[in-house]
Amino acid sequence: MKYGNYLKDRKLQLPEEWQKIFIDYKGFKKFIKEYIAPACLKPTLANQESWSGTAAAAAATPGDLSSDGSTAQEDLGAFSSMIAAHLTVLQTKVPEFLAKLDQQILGVSTFTTTQTGKIYEAYGTLQDANIGLGLGLVITAGGSNHNDAAVNHRRSSAQFSRPLETLLQSVIKLEKYIFLNYTGIVKIVKKLDRHSGLGISESYLGHVWKLPFARAEQLSSIKKELMERLSGVVIRINSETNFGRTSEPPFSPVALNFGFNSPVMMWRPTALMPTERAWFPPAPPLPHQRVLISMSGPHGTDIIGTLLACAARFQCDVEDFSFARLYHSVTFAILITIKGDDMDIFRDLAEAAKKWDATLTFDILDLLKKDPHFGNYVPKSIEDAPYEDRLKYTATVLCQDGLTSAFLSNWTLLLLENKISVEKMVRLNEGQLSCVDYKLSIPPSLNMDKFRELLFQLSAAHGTDVALQPYDVFRKHKRLVVFDMDSTLIQQEVIDEIARHAGVVDKVAEITEAAMNGEIDFKESLKRRVALLKGTPVTVLDTVRDQLTFTEDALYLCKALKKIGFKLAVISGGFMPLAVHVKNILGLDYAFANQLKVSPDGLYLTGETIGPVVSGERKAELLEVIAQAESVTLDQVIAVGDGANDLWMLAKAGLGIAFNAKPRVQQEARARINQKSLKYVLYLLGYEDAEIRQLANS
Repeated sequence: MKYGNYLKDRKLQLPEEWQKIFIDYKGFKKFIKEYIAPACLKPTLANQESWSGTAAAAAATPGDLSSDGSTAQEDLGAFSSMIAAHLTVLQTKVPEFLAKLDQQILGVSTFTTTQTGKIYEAYGTLQDANIGLGLGLVITAGGSNHNDAAVNHRRSSAQFSRPLETLLQSVIKLEKYIFLNYTGIVKIVKKLDRHSGLGISESYLGHVWKLPFARAEQLSSIKKELMERLSGVVIRINSETNFGRTSEPPFSPVALNFGFNSPVMMWRPTALMPTERAWFPPAPPLPHQRVLISMSGPHGTDIIGTLLACAARFQCDVEDFSFARLYHSVTFAILITIKGDDMDIFRDLAEAAKKWDATLTFDILDLLKKDPHFGNYVPKSIEDAPYEDRLKYTATVLCQDGLTSAFLSNWTLLLLENKISVEKMVRLNEGQLSCVDYKLSIPPSLNMDKFRELLFQLSAAHGTDVALQPYDVFRKHKRLVVFDMDSTLIQQEVIDEIARHAGVVDKVAEITEAAMNGEIDFKESLKRRVALLKGTPVTVLDTVRDQLTFTEDALYLCKALKKIGFKLAVISGGFMPLAVHVKNILGLDYAFANQLKVSPDGLYLTGETIGPVVSGERKAELLEVIAQAESVTLDQVIAVGDGANDLWMLAKAGLGIAFNAKPRVQQEARARINQKSLKYVLYLLGYEDAEIRQLANS
C-alpha cells in the first residue's frame, strides 16, 4: 500500500472532527510534482530532458566544438541560465510550500495540545471525585478510617476501572493521530528534499521536533500512570486519602518544559548518531514493556558486548537478537523486556554508541496496539518481515555465467509487484556472483501457479534459474535423490547410441524426440524404437558403455550426497546393463531400467523388451517404493530429470528438478536448473561452496 493511501485509510478511522485538522499529504505531494520537481537542482525524471542536453554538452569532444570554443561557451551559458531559472522558481515555490506546511503543523500542534488538556481535565475530575481507580493501596497513616477506605476501594475498583480504560483509549487514539501526522510531515519534507535538490529536511524537522505535539511529554506521562493504575500498581495515599494526587502543578501548555535532553515519547523508531546530545527513547518504557534496540558501527564484537552488558546491568530479559555484517560494518539488534522504569539504560546505550562510533536505534512497542502497519508489530523472529500469517518460501537464484544487474533488478521488481518481502539473502557461491538464496515472506492470497508462470518467463528471458521451495524443515533434510539417466546423469540418450551402431539412428532419434516432448506415449515410442534394433549384436552395449560421458560434476554431486547420508537411485527409461554401469561408477544404491530381450544364443537383440516397461508412471511408482524401503517421506525425496516421462516422478517428489529439460517439462516442474553442472542441485539444498567442498573432499 502506498503511503498516501495508507495515511488516508488510517485517517478515516479517526473522529470526523480530527480529520479536518490533518496534514494534507496528497495536496503537498501534488504541489511538489507540479511546481518544485520541474525546477529540481538535481537530474530527475521530471526534468531529465533539460538536464540531458547539458550533460551531452559536458561530454562533447574537441572535434564537436568550433575553433574558438564558442559551442562550449554557449552550452555553459545555457547551463548557468537553466540553474538560474530553477533557483528563481524554487525561491518562490519552496517558501510557499513551507508556509502552507507551517500553518498545518501549527494547527495539528494546537489541536493536540487542546486534546491533551481535555484528557488531563477528565483525569483531574476522576481524581477530585475521590473515586476508586482500580488501584492496590499502601496505608501510610490514619488508623481504622484508612482501613475502611481501603476496603471500600477494593469493593468498587472493578466498577470504576472502566472510566480509566476509556481515558487510556483516548490517549492511544491521540497518539495515533500524532503518529500519522508526524510521519506524514517527515515523508513530505523528505520528498521535498528529493525533488528540489535542497537538503533542508533535517534542519526543518529539528524545528518541528521542538513543538509540543511532537514531543508530547505530558501525554506520555499520563499514559504511563493510567497503565500503571489499570495494572494494579501499588500507590501511596496521603493522610487525606486523596487518591492518586501528586504535588505536580496542573496541566498548562505554556508551562511545558521541552528541554532538549528530556526523556520523552516519540512515535517512530529514533536513530541516535553518536554525536547527538539527546538520549531519549521513542516512548516512555513501562515495566514489562518490549524494546527493540539496534546498534550499527565498525566494531562488531564490541557492539554485541555493550548491548548485552546494558541488558544485564538493568536486568532486562533478552527475547531475541539478530546480527548482520557488511565488511567492517555490523548491525546488532536485540529485543528486550524492561522490568523496571529506570531510564538510565538509554543514556548508557547512547554513551556506548558514542564510544564505539555507532548509530543507535530504539523502537518501543506498545502492547495495546496490534496493527502491524502501525510500526510496532514484532513477528516470532525479529529477522522476519513484520507481517502476520505470511507463507515462508526460499528462492534459489542461479546462473553459471553470473547474475546480471538487469536480472536482479527485474527479479526484485517482480517481488515488489506481488507484495513479497525479502527477509534474508545469502550468497552461496564463491568468485563471480552466480548463486543467491532468498528467504521470502509471501502473502497467503498470492496465486502461486500464476507467480510460477511469471518466474518461468523471467528465467527464460535472462537465462537464469529461480527455484522456489517452501521454507521448512525438509529443505535441508532431504534423504533420497532419484535421477533419470539419459541426458541427466549422462550426456547421451543410450538408445540413440545403440541405434547409431545399428544404422538406424535417424529413425530412432526422431521417435525419441517426439517422446521426450510428450508428443507420443512413452510405451509406444519405446516399442517402436526397440523394434528398430532387431538383429543388433549384444556387444554393442559394451561399446556404448565405454563411450558414455557423464554430466559435469555428476560424480562430485553423488559423492557429496553420500557423505551426508543420502540414498541415491537411477530410474531410467533406458536399459539395465548401462544403468547398472552408471550405478557402479557413481556409487548409487539402486538402479531400475528396461530389460532388452536377446536371442536364445545370447548374441543378438530381438527388438523386444521383457518385464514391466519403465514408463513415466512406473518411475513415480518406483520412487515411492524406494522411499518406503528407506523409511523416507516423499517430502524428503528429490527427483531430477529432463524428459516428459520424468514429470510423474518430479511431481511425486518433495523437490522435482527439471535439469536442462525440454520446454514442456520446464514449464510444469517446480524447480529448474539450466546450467551445465549437476553441482547446482546442492545449492538448491542451501549448501554453500565451502560446505560442498568439505563434503566432496572429506
